[in-house]
Amino acid sequence: MTQQQAHGSVRPGGRTARTRAAVLDAALGELGAGQYAELTVEGLAARSGVHASTIRRRWGSVHGVVLDLFDHVAGEIRIPDTGNLREDLRLLAEGIWTLYTSAQHRNTLFRMVAAATAHPEGERTVRDFFAARTRQVSGMVRHAAARGEIPQDTDVLAVIEAVSAPIYYRLLVSRQPLDSGVARRTADAAYHAARAGVFAFA
Repeated sequence: MTQQQAHGSVRPGGRTARTRAAVLDAALGELGAGQYAELTVEGLAARSGVHASTIRRRWGSVHGVVLDLFDHVAGEIRIPDTGNLREDLRLLAEGIWTLYTSAQHRNTLFRMVAAATAHPEGERTVRDFFAARTRQVSGMVRHAAARGEIPQDTDVLAVIEAVSAPIYYRLLVSRQPLDSGVARRTADAAYHAARAGVFAFA
């Protein structure tokens, strides 16, 4: 499955790649310090060494930069399409779990969710990111419906939400340990529910 081109990316190497890396590193540093509400294009420019006009031209705003940062981080999760929905959902869940074994990635997530509760722009960024990511990975479910593994009228976004929501609940709410067993059980539960038509449109 082809992934969408990230915000701010023009070509995979050269000056564009170095500029993107510098700006995203700056945004990550600001988020790690809990400073989402204070994020500005000028502040990112000062921290990254990239001119503010360049940042505005490529990302438009701080919102665009942070969305690109989230896209970049989430890009470490491979979007599977093995031809078997159960395996695809397991790989997706394990990819989410593996990503957040990184303390840096967990802290970035925690800071963004905290910003979403206190800052309208943070709320918009988190909402837009998860909506876009859910749409992006839902192709595996559409393909499964086309193959006849699950009902044709399955709500594909609801299946992806059913896989990811329990993992994020553990990360953000209950703060219980995550392991590959949790990821696998979550994926299997979503798979069996989809097969049974639980996610079919009424």
